[in-house]
Amino acid sequence: MLTELTRDMIEQIVESVFTSMLGLEVFPCETLWAPDVDRVTAAVRLMGDWNETLLLECTHRQACHFAGRFLSADAPQTVDDDVRDALGELANIIGGNMKFGMARGLKMSMPSVTDDTDYGLRTRACEIENRVAFQCVEGLFWVTLLAKAGQHS
Repeated sequence: MLTELTRDMIEQIVESVFTSMLGLEVFPCETLWAPDVDRVTAAVRLMGDWNETLLLECTHRQACHFAGRFLSADAPQTVDDDVRDALGELANIIGGNMKFGMARGLKMSMPSVTDDTDYGLRTRACEIENRVAFQCVEGLFWVTLLAKAGQHS
């Protein structure tokens, strides 16, 4: 079983999920992440012998467009419960694909979604294991894996 996900594996999983679930082509790119008050973040924890937190981060507008595609409906105008649920489910599907093939016995948390404009995401003793920027017609978004500090050496 795998003990870590490479950048290439993350790219393949995200590309596959967005193509199959949203009918949306996405491409990895080399854009640097920066804080933004217009961000919606969906998080899923993978726990067991391998402990990671997956973050899917996009703008409010993107979250609405992703939700519309996911639900095969018109894109909502604002981030509402349907948008949060759709973004959380996208993170859940990406996390589930990451879980497949990893250490046996991994459990996944329920997704959580934060869309407050003044929130600060705090993680305890975590470090960025991998962060990949993706480009699509809706703009840039990021997928990040956080690991417990010192987990992988």
